[in-house]
Amino acid sequence: MPYQYKVVELREKWLGGKMSGDKLERVLNDHAADGWQLKAITGADVKGRLGPGGVEGLLVTFERQV
Repeated sequence: MPYQYKVVELREKWLGGKMSGDKLERVLNDHAADGWQLKAITGADVKGRLGPGGVEGLLVTFERQV
């Protein structure tokens, strides 16, 4: 069966200035309710809205069968 993938960027600022377990849990549960399963979480410099630099963040990868 084919799979569909979705990558969500979570910036540190979006998480309230620090990596919050509660906020990450909410994101995971919201996507799970739509049939997405967590595939991977990767720490990364995520490009910010302004300027060339990045901010600390997470790339959260989900998958589901199509």
